[in-house]
Amino acid sequence: MNQKTLKIMEYDRIKQALRGYLVSAAGQHELNQLQPTADVKQLQIWLDETRDGADIYRLESGIPLPKLDDIRPHLHRLAMEAALNGLELAQISRVLWTTSSVVKFFRDLEDKEIDLRRLNRVVKELVTLPDVTRRLRTSLEGDGHITDEASPALKQIRQHITQTEAAIRTTMDQYTRGKDAKYLSETIVTIRDDRYVIPVRAEYKQRFGGIVHDQSASGQTLFIEPQAVVGLNNRLRQNQMDERHEEQRILAELTALLSPYQDEILRNAELLGHFDFINAKSRYAHQLKASEPKLSLDNQVNLRQARHPLIDQKKVVANDITIGRDYKAIIVTGPNTGGKTITLKTLALVQLMGQSGLFIPANENSVIGVFDDIFADIGDEQSIEQSLSTFSGHMENIVAILQQADERSLIVVDELGAGTDPQEGAALAIAILDEIGTLGSYVMASTHYPELKAYGYNRPDTINASMEFNGETLRPTYHLLIGIPGRSNALDIASRLGMPAQVIDAARGLTDQDSQDLNAMISDLTEQKRHADRDAAELQTQLEEANALHDQLQKQFEQYQHQKDQLMLDAKRDANRLVDESRKRANQIIADIRKKQLAAGQSVVKEDELISAQGALNALQQDTKLKKNRVLRREKAKLDFHKGDSVLVKSYGQIGVLMQQLDDNHWEVQLGILKMKIANNDLEKAKDTAKSKKQPRATVRRSGSSGMSPTLDLRGHRYEEAMAEVDRYIDSALLAGYPSVTIIHGKGTGALRKGVTDYLKRNNRIKSFGFSPANAGGDGSTVVRFK
Repeated sequence: MNQKTLKIMEYDRIKQALRGYLVSAAGQHELNQLQPTADVKQLQIWLDETRDGADIYRLESGIPLPKLDDIRPHLHRLAMEAALNGLELAQISRVLWTTSSVVKFFRDLEDKEIDLRRLNRVVKELVTLPDVTRRLRTSLEGDGHITDEASPALKQIRQHITQTEAAIRTTMDQYTRGKDAKYLSETIVTIRDDRYVIPVRAEYKQRFGGIVHDQSASGQTLFIEPQAVVGLNNRLRQNQMDERHEEQRILAELTALLSPYQDEILRNAELLGHFDFINAKSRYAHQLKASEPKLSLDNQVNLRQARHPLIDQKKVVANDITIGRDYKAIIVTGPNTGGKTITLKTLALVQLMGQSGLFIPANENSVIGVFDDIFADIGDEQSIEQSLSTFSGHMENIVAILQQADERSLIVVDELGAGTDPQEGAALAIAILDEIGTLGSYVMASTHYPELKAYGYNRPDTINASMEFNGETLRPTYHLLIGIPGRSNALDIASRLGMPAQVIDAARGLTDQDSQDLNAMISDLTEQKRHADRDAAELQTQLEEANALHDQLQKQFEQYQHQKDQLMLDAKRDANRLVDESRKRANQIIADIRKKQLAAGQSVVKEDELISAQGALNALQQDTKLKKNRVLRREKAKLDFHKGDSVLVKSYGQIGVLMQQLDDNHWEVQLGILKMKIANNDLEKAKDTAKSKKQPRATVRRSGSSGMSPTLDLRGHRYEEAMAEVDRYIDSALLAGYPSVTIIHGKGTGALRKGVTDYLKRNNRIKSFGFSPANAGGDGSTVVRFK
């Protein structure tokens, strides 16, 4: 990609914004290498990864990564068979520990059924080294300090050091706090040459004996190691030497432990840096309120409400920018300070961001192209070589662009043809645009020349555009108007600012009638477009509301159709089942009649009558007029519930009484002393007890299993659904008289298991509960015993 364009568009400021979100050296390295790409396959991979990162950030606040240092120099030393120090090993340990954490994080995402496009495959490239990681974490602290647990020998040596230091302090305290304190310059214990000493006045140096290690600048104080602690200091020094030797041995051992895994550790560090970079892209997208762009392989760009990413998002004006479908050249005309340059930069910079795998500051469903190169000639002072004139600098840049551009290039040019005679500049601008058209490149150019307004109308694949200007406030609105050329506002502005009327009239008189008519036409077009845009926005809102209502009605209608079809299918199956049973019974009766007729030697029922009767029975199987079907009417009658009806609660196998209808799908049912909320599809009208000789009372009694299973399987259920199922199942099991049941909740994340345990603790009808034996599911299921 053209490096000058990247500089003009301030692409490095985008990278700098990303840098603030990075926590690893490998992520910083990947960001340094970032450049826009024209490789469609690679670009789609980048965008998929950014999409995954954005989803993870939205749901889980990002991939958990700590600060990671650059371990490449450490691995280089490891390859040279050098022993690593504690800090180097600790930094490698942090990489290995983070690798395990990231692998576990993505495993948890799979358990939560979060769909990812690509990262679930990338994470499989990470190599976990659990034994090595555990040894390093046990032996080293984060700053590289070797812990006491690194080896039994080190722990014992440090215990000896602690004991010896305690003995030295106890002996020294006798000097600093006892009767000898008056001979000291200060009542403190200090260290000289790694040995504990006390500051003694020079005239009393013979009182303590021992060894003089140092003296003060004045010579009045001697730092003496008393004879009483010489042996203890010698022992401490030996212990400290033993400690250093043991630490060196441990560091060498840990270095040797890492040596076989150099390639795996380096790859892990690179992948963690890649995840860090994806985190940064997703956080930056969130800050910009950016969205994922769609790719157009034929470069039909459609940016919806695009915003310049480097302008305060609270102040920036969004614009729709389209190019490549109906036109490949946009000529933006109008006065200065209207926003033309920013609009050109917005198109180029948003396109560069998209081709770098970043989300773009534009609305959803925006489309970017995949250009082989993007060229820019922006008239900023800093973009022109100081040794050249403005015009010469522009021309050198445009010459270079024309030499490199082709049909897959995007060109943005600010103030095309400026810096020279207006007539020649306009002619040159037209010629340059024609040459760009011949190359087939896409171009967005701004200009002051009115001649280019006619060019925008006359040339194929070219359209005029302008920046909107509010004639009442005399201020630009910074909105891009596609299809409308810019008008001159100089006379209006001068008039509003108080220029005498006679001066304005004289100026208008000097302006040719064609220019005045053109400005009037442009003004009228601008007003019409403003009204059209407002009407379009209102219609779009109404359309979206209508589409939402249509989708809702369509969904409800499909649900209704599905429910109706299911009821019809169930009714047909029940009817056919009854017909099949009747047919089998009728065939048996007919066979018995035939046998008896043969045995009696006479035919009481004629054979054709038997066949006719059997055919009539078979005809029932073809009956699709379910409204007249007695079986269906009987099934419907079972569901025609009224308050006070006796009903069979199918899940409990018990007779109850309907108390009141709670909603369209549930009734309150009295079962003995219990009142329960029961779904309609779990109810069936009981037989009319009024015809029975004995009117039974509606009672709830314990029975056998009533057909229910002693095992409840919750695997695959959502948490709230599972907890409601447990509550219903425990009630059913108690009514059915089970002494115990088993609830299968699986292992997974442990959420279901914890929920079941909490529920059982609260239920005072539970005698005890515990996990199943290891050979029967272990902690994946719970056995419940009732009181």
